[in-house]
Amino acid sequence: MKPERVAKIRSVIAQSQPDLTVILENIFDPLNISAVLRSCDAVGIREIFVVYTKPYLDKRGLRLGKRTSGGAFKWIDVYVFEDLEECIRRVKARYGRVLATGLGEKSQSLYSLELSEPVALMFGNEDDGLSPEALNLADGNFLVPQVGFAESLNISVACAVSLFEAMRQRQTKGMYGGASKFAPEQQELLFVRWSKMLKEKSWHQQLAVPVTKDSEPLLPVYAERDPAIVQIQKMVPKPLSNFDL
Repeated sequence: MKPERVAKIRSVIAQSQPDLTVILENIFDPLNISAVLRSCDAVGIREIFVVYTKPYLDKRGLRLGKRTSGGAFKWIDVYVFEDLEECIRRVKARYGRVLATGLGEKSQSLYSLELSEPVALMFGNEDDGLSPEALNLADGNFLVPQVGFAESLNISVACAVSLFEAMRQRQTKGMYGGASKFAPEQQELLFVRWSKMLKEKSWHQQLAVPVTKDSEPLLPVYAERDPAIVQIQKMVPKPLSNFDL
Protein backbone atom coordinates (compact mmCIF):
# COMPACT_ATOMS: atom_id res chain seq x y z
CA MET A 1 0.00 0.00 0.00
CA LYS A 2 1.30 3.45 -0.90
CA PRO A 3 2.47 5.64 1.99
CA GLU A 4 -0.14 8.27 1.03
CA ARG A 5 -2.95 5.75 1.39
CA VAL A 6 -1.61 4.55 4.73
CA ALA A 7 -1.42 8.14 5.98
CA LYS A 8 -4.98 8.82 4.81
CA ILE A 9 -6.40 5.78 6.58
CA ARG A 10 -4.61 6.60 9.82
CA SER A 11 -5.76 10.23 9.65
CA VAL A 12 -9.40 9.20 9.16
CA ILE A 13 -9.20 6.74 12.05
CA ALA A 14 -7.60 9.31 14.35
CA GLN A 15 -10.36 11.86 13.65
CA SER A 16 -13.29 9.43 13.80
CA GLN A 17 -16.06 10.15 16.31
CA PRO A 18 -17.23 6.79 17.71
CA ASP A 19 -19.58 8.57 20.14
CA LEU A 20 -21.63 10.31 17.43
CA THR A 21 -24.16 8.57 15.18
CA VAL A 22 -27.42 8.88 13.22
CA ILE A 23 -30.71 6.98 13.28
CA LEU A 24 -32.96 7.09 10.20
CA GLU A 25 -36.60 6.05 10.47
CA ASN A 26 -38.47 4.93 7.32
CA ILE A 27 -36.37 6.83 4.79
CA PHE A 28 -37.58 5.46 1.45
CA ASP A 29 -35.35 7.37 -1.01
CA PRO A 30 -31.96 5.64 -1.38
CA LEU A 31 -30.44 8.91 -2.62
CA ASN A 32 -31.29 10.53 0.72
CA ILE A 33 -29.62 7.67 2.56
CA SER A 34 -26.60 7.97 0.29
CA ALA A 35 -26.37 11.71 1.01
CA VAL A 36 -26.65 11.08 4.75
CA LEU A 37 -23.83 8.56 4.54
CA ARG A 38 -21.59 11.10 2.84
CA SER A 39 -22.27 13.63 5.58
CA CYS A 40 -21.64 10.99 8.23
CA ASP A 41 -18.30 10.08 6.70
CA ALA A 42 -17.36 13.74 6.40
CA VAL A 43 -17.72 14.32 10.16
CA GLY A 44 -16.12 11.04 11.22
CA ILE A 45 -19.17 8.84 11.97
CA ARG A 46 -18.36 5.15 11.51
CA GLU A 47 -21.81 3.53 11.88
CA ILE A 48 -25.48 4.44 11.45
CA PHE A 49 -28.82 2.81 12.28
CA VAL A 50 -31.76 2.51 9.88
CA VAL A 51 -35.28 1.52 10.96
CA TYR A 52 -38.08 0.26 8.70
CA THR A 53 -41.34 -0.67 10.38
CA LYS A 54 -43.34 -3.38 8.61
CA PRO A 55 -46.54 -1.37 8.15
CA TYR A 56 -44.48 1.31 6.45
CA LEU A 57 -42.82 -1.22 4.17
CA ASP A 58 -46.21 -2.66 3.23
CA LYS A 59 -47.51 0.83 2.45
CA ARG A 60 -44.59 1.71 0.21
CA GLY A 61 -44.17 -1.70 -1.34
CA LEU A 62 -40.53 -1.73 -0.32
CA ARG A 63 -38.39 -4.79 0.17
CA LEU A 64 -35.72 -4.54 2.81
CA GLY A 65 -32.30 -4.08 1.27
CA LYS A 66 -33.48 -3.54 -2.31
CA ARG A 67 -33.98 0.21 -2.16
CA THR A 68 -32.28 1.16 1.06
CA SER A 69 -28.68 1.15 2.22
CA GLY A 70 -27.53 -2.31 1.17
CA GLY A 71 -24.60 -0.73 -0.68
CA ALA A 72 -23.41 1.63 2.00
CA PHE A 73 -19.86 2.93 1.85
CA LYS A 74 -17.40 0.37 3.08
CA TRP A 75 -16.17 2.87 5.67
CA ILE A 76 -19.51 3.09 7.52
CA ASP A 77 -21.31 0.16 9.13
CA VAL A 78 -25.08 0.23 8.57
CA TYR A 79 -27.44 -1.65 10.89
CA VAL A 80 -31.03 -2.21 9.75
CA PHE A 81 -33.96 -2.82 12.12
CA GLU A 82 -37.66 -3.54 11.74
CA ASP A 83 -38.26 -3.08 15.48
CA LEU A 84 -38.04 0.57 16.54
CA GLU A 85 -37.81 -0.14 20.27
CA GLU A 86 -35.00 -2.64 19.74
CA CYS A 87 -33.11 -0.11 17.65
CA ILE A 88 -33.45 2.63 20.27
CA ARG A 89 -32.52 0.23 23.07
CA ARG A 90 -29.30 -0.80 21.36
CA VAL A 91 -28.38 2.72 20.33
CA LYS A 92 -28.92 4.09 23.85
CA ALA A 93 -26.79 1.29 25.27
CA ARG A 94 -24.01 2.41 22.94
CA TYR A 95 -24.44 6.19 22.80
CA GLY A 96 -26.43 7.13 25.90
CA ARG A 97 -28.69 9.81 24.38
CA VAL A 98 -31.06 9.90 21.41
CA LEU A 99 -32.19 13.34 20.25
CA ALA A 100 -35.00 13.49 17.69
CA THR A 101 -35.87 16.09 15.07
CA GLY A 102 -39.42 17.30 15.52
CA LEU A 103 -41.58 20.40 15.87
CA GLY A 104 -43.16 20.85 19.26
CA GLU A 105 -43.44 23.06 22.32
CA LYS A 106 -40.48 21.34 23.96
CA SER A 107 -38.24 21.33 20.88
CA GLN A 108 -34.86 23.00 21.34
CA SER A 109 -32.86 24.82 18.72
CA LEU A 110 -30.10 22.72 17.20
CA TYR A 111 -27.66 25.43 18.24
CA SER A 112 -28.55 25.12 21.93
CA LEU A 113 -27.69 21.43 22.08
CA GLU A 114 -24.54 19.99 23.62
CA LEU A 115 -23.23 17.85 20.79
CA SER A 116 -19.68 17.28 21.97
CA GLU A 117 -21.01 14.63 24.35
CA PRO A 118 -22.02 11.11 23.15
CA VAL A 119 -25.26 11.35 21.18
CA ALA A 120 -27.37 9.79 18.44
CA LEU A 121 -29.38 12.16 16.21
CA MET A 122 -32.63 10.72 14.82
CA PHE A 123 -34.33 11.82 11.60
CA GLY A 124 -37.68 10.83 10.12
CA ASN A 125 -39.00 10.11 6.65
CA GLU A 126 -39.54 12.51 3.78
CA ASP A 127 -43.33 12.74 4.12
CA ASP A 128 -44.25 12.67 7.80
CA GLY A 129 -41.04 13.09 9.77
CA LEU A 130 -40.53 10.89 12.81
CA SER A 131 -43.31 8.67 14.11
CA PRO A 132 -44.97 9.48 17.47
CA GLU A 133 -43.40 6.28 18.81
CA ALA A 134 -39.91 7.45 17.87
CA LEU A 135 -40.47 10.85 19.44
CA ASN A 136 -41.70 9.23 22.66
CA LEU A 137 -38.62 7.01 22.86
CA ALA A 138 -36.18 9.90 22.34
CA ASP A 139 -34.52 11.79 25.18
CA GLY A 140 -35.32 15.16 23.64
CA ASN A 141 -36.43 16.98 20.48
CA PHE A 142 -34.66 19.60 18.42
CA LEU A 143 -35.22 21.60 15.26
CA VAL A 144 -33.08 23.49 12.76
CA PRO A 145 -34.08 27.18 13.03
CA GLN A 146 -35.53 28.63 9.81
CA VAL A 147 -36.98 32.01 8.83
CA GLY A 148 -38.56 31.21 5.46
CA PHE A 149 -42.03 29.99 4.46
CA ALA A 150 -41.00 26.34 4.36
CA GLU A 151 -41.27 24.61 7.73
CA SER A 152 -38.84 21.78 7.08
CA LEU A 153 -35.68 20.82 5.24
CA ASN A 154 -34.97 17.78 3.12
CA ILE A 155 -33.92 14.92 5.41
CA SER A 156 -30.39 14.76 4.03
CA VAL A 157 -29.96 18.54 4.32
CA ALA A 158 -31.30 18.60 7.90
CA CYS A 159 -28.96 15.78 8.80
CA ALA A 160 -25.96 17.51 7.20
CA VAL A 161 -26.65 20.81 8.98
CA SER A 162 -27.00 19.00 12.32
CA LEU A 163 -23.86 16.92 11.89
CA PHE A 164 -21.71 19.85 10.89
CA GLU A 165 -22.92 21.76 13.94
CA ALA A 166 -21.80 18.75 16.00
CA MET A 167 -18.47 18.85 14.18
CA ARG A 168 -18.10 22.58 14.84
CA GLN A 169 -18.69 22.09 18.56
CA ARG A 170 -16.29 19.18 18.70
CA GLN A 171 -13.59 21.04 16.78
CA THR A 172 -13.68 23.91 19.27
CA LYS A 173 -12.92 21.36 21.98
CA GLY A 174 -10.03 19.81 20.07
CA MET A 175 -11.82 16.54 19.39
CA TYR A 176 -10.53 16.27 15.81
CA GLY A 177 -6.94 17.38 16.08
CA GLY A 178 -6.06 15.88 19.44
CA ALA A 179 -5.89 12.35 20.78
CA SER A 180 -8.01 9.73 19.01
CA LYS A 181 -11.16 8.49 20.74
CA PHE A 182 -10.00 4.97 19.88
CA ALA A 183 -7.41 3.25 22.05
CA PRO A 184 -4.12 2.52 20.20
CA GLU A 185 -4.98 -1.18 19.85
CA GLN A 186 -8.44 -0.31 18.50
CA GLN A 187 -6.92 2.05 15.96
CA GLU A 188 -4.64 -0.72 14.78
CA LEU A 189 -7.52 -3.20 14.49
CA LEU A 190 -9.51 -0.74 12.39
CA PHE A 191 -6.48 -0.02 10.23
CA VAL A 192 -6.06 -3.74 9.55
CA ARG A 193 -9.78 -4.12 8.80
CA TRP A 194 -9.83 -1.25 6.31
CA SER A 195 -6.53 -2.26 4.75
CA LYS A 196 -7.87 -5.73 4.05
CA MET A 197 -11.01 -4.23 2.52
CA LEU A 198 -8.87 -2.24 0.10
CA LYS A 199 -6.69 -5.21 -0.87
CA GLU A 200 -9.31 -7.97 -1.08
CA LYS A 201 -12.82 -8.49 -2.35
CA SER A 202 -14.82 -6.84 0.37
CA TRP A 203 -18.33 -6.38 -1.01
CA HIS A 204 -19.72 -8.49 1.84
CA GLN A 205 -18.43 -5.86 4.27
CA GLN A 206 -20.35 -3.12 2.44
CA LEU A 207 -23.76 -4.63 3.15
CA ALA A 208 -26.20 -3.42 5.77
CA VAL A 209 -26.50 -5.75 8.74
CA PRO A 210 -30.06 -6.73 9.78
CA VAL A 211 -30.62 -6.74 13.54
CA THR A 212 -33.45 -8.37 15.52
CA LYS A 213 -34.05 -8.97 19.22
CA ASP A 214 -32.27 -12.30 18.85
CA SER A 215 -29.20 -10.88 17.13
CA GLU A 216 -25.79 -10.96 18.76
CA PRO A 217 -24.44 -7.77 20.36
CA LEU A 218 -23.33 -5.20 17.80
CA LEU A 219 -19.67 -5.38 16.88
CA PRO A 220 -17.44 -2.36 17.51
CA VAL A 221 -16.41 -0.66 14.30
CA TYR A 222 -12.82 -1.86 14.56
CA ALA A 223 -13.81 -5.56 14.60
CA GLU A 224 -13.64 -7.79 11.53
CA ARG A 225 -16.98 -8.71 9.92
CA ASP A 226 -17.87 -12.35 9.28
CA PRO A 227 -18.27 -13.03 5.52
CA ALA A 228 -20.95 -15.59 6.43
CA ILE A 229 -23.32 -12.73 7.21
CA VAL A 230 -23.96 -12.50 3.47
CA GLN A 231 -25.79 -15.82 3.65
CA ILE A 232 -28.18 -14.31 6.20
CA GLN A 233 -29.21 -11.01 4.71
CA LYS A 234 -29.26 -11.54 0.91
CA MET A 235 -28.79 -7.86 0.15
CA VAL A 236 -27.63 -6.30 -3.08
CA PRO A 237 -23.87 -5.58 -2.99
CA LYS A 238 -23.90 -2.83 -5.63
CA PRO A 239 -23.25 0.55 -3.96
CA LEU A 240 -25.72 3.40 -4.31
CA SER A 241 -22.96 5.97 -4.81
CA ASN A 242 -19.33 5.89 -5.80
CA PHE A 243 -16.82 6.71 -3.08
CA ASP A 244 -13.07 6.38 -3.31
CA LEU A 245 -10.70 6.83 -0.40
